[in-house]
Amino acid sequence: MIQIDGALRPSDLQPGVGRMWDLSAEKILALESVWDPADGSPVFTAEGRYTARGWTDWTQGFQVGSAILQFDGGGERRFLDLGRERTFSRMAPHITNMGVHDHGFNNVSTWGALRRLGLEGRYEPEGRERELCELALMASGAVQARRWTRISDGGGFIHSFNGPHSLFVDTVRSLRVLALAHRLGHVLLEEGDQPVSLLERLVEHARATARFAVYYGTGRDLWDERGRVAHESLFDVTNGSYRCPSTQQGYSPFTTWTRGQAWAILGFAEELEFIETVPDGELDPLGGRAEIVNVLLEAARATAGHYIETTPPDGIPYWDTGAPGLEPGHRDRPADPWDVAEPVDSSAAAIAAQGLLRLGRYQETRGAGDEGRRFVQAGLTVSRTLLSAPYLNDAPAHQGLLLHSVYHRPNGWDFVPAGRRGPCGEACQWGDYHLRELALLIQRLAEGGPYYTFFGPEGA
Repeated sequence: MIQIDGALRPSDLQPGVGRMWDLSAEKILALESVWDPADGSPVFTAEGRYTARGWTDWTQGFQVGSAILQFDGGGERRFLDLGRERTFSRMAPHITNMGVHDHGFNNVSTWGALRRLGLEGRYEPEGRERELCELALMASGAVQARRWTRISDGGGFIHSFNGPHSLFVDTVRSLRVLALAHRLGHVLLEEGDQPVSLLERLVEHARATARFAVYYGTGRDLWDERGRVAHESLFDVTNGSYRCPSTQQGYSPFTTWTRGQAWAILGFAEELEFIETVPDGELDPLGGRAEIVNVLLEAARATAGHYIETTPPDGIPYWDTGAPGLEPGHRDRPADPWDVAEPVDSSAAAIAAQGLLRLGRYQETRGAGDEGRRFVQAGLTVSRTLLSAPYLNDAPAHQGLLLHSVYHRPNGWDFVPAGRRGPCGEACQWGDYHLRELALLIQRLAEGGPYYTFFGPEGA
């Protein structure tokens, strides 16, 4: 269980955040100087060097978006110029990628980030640059929404790259692109020019994820723990009925792959923030604000609570809560990232920490102060661990920023150093990116700056 430091404040983490931005700048420039885009997108490191891994190209947005975040947090214009150039020259294929569920990762981190910075007045877009970013987001949102599987309860979900039978918990955070496209007034046009509401698809996918991917301790199966998460949910596409839980990157369908749980914590929290800005009249046809918020909030609270209860005291989870090599008592002592049979996943911690901060702030603003403070303090506690050794990487020769992350343990893709029992000491693009996002959120909270959301200033 995380040992929550109730006295910690965002300002206490500013020295670590500042150090992170310094190291981050070095890592971005070092990778940019040697990476050949013809090799694909950098995914994770092996012996300290970034490598590509062909599966789906879901990490290029994190690479390019990291430069934009570096400008946002560190203030150097050259990183904005780098992020803009790489967005315009390399990210166009991701707008119309029909084969993936990752549009929110690739396109909100780039086109969306540039739009947000312009709305916040952080830079002056040139010519019709903002319109270009918004057009990209509208197209991306419609393409993402087109990956639609209808289910027997009348709802549906955005299916994963595995096919129309597959609901991934990860996708709950990709809903951000539907939110932005809807905010911009866009719809998906189906056959016969029939309009499809992107907000409706966002809400329906979130409902399906909350219902089938998240457990609530109601006896759904023998291993039903409140807040446990199934990575994948399988459906019969003939009649839309739910079949069973599954997993691709976790240990089993009946244990919790912790990065999937982290995606849920952060995704549901961000959707709650977005729904707060949506007028009642747009939500009424979809079940109404109260019902939608209740579904999202219960899923967020359950997953956040489970993360706190099952993670070691320092806030860094092992890659799966049921991994077979976990040692007795592993939850009662700080995570060991080095010589263990089962690796930790610092990238899950970076994602979850941001979700805990957002959910906690949301609850505090709604009058649930005690629970809100618990989530906020847990998020700060995890962040403090990530912003220091052995996770924050200050080794110049190592291209990663956040060490001890894991990509795909079942497939054995992660590098295992000689003499070690499991993967350790390596980084990944989503871990590095989400540490930067986390740092930006903490920095703005500490400085009293504009609250950082993917959709930018309210009403924009």
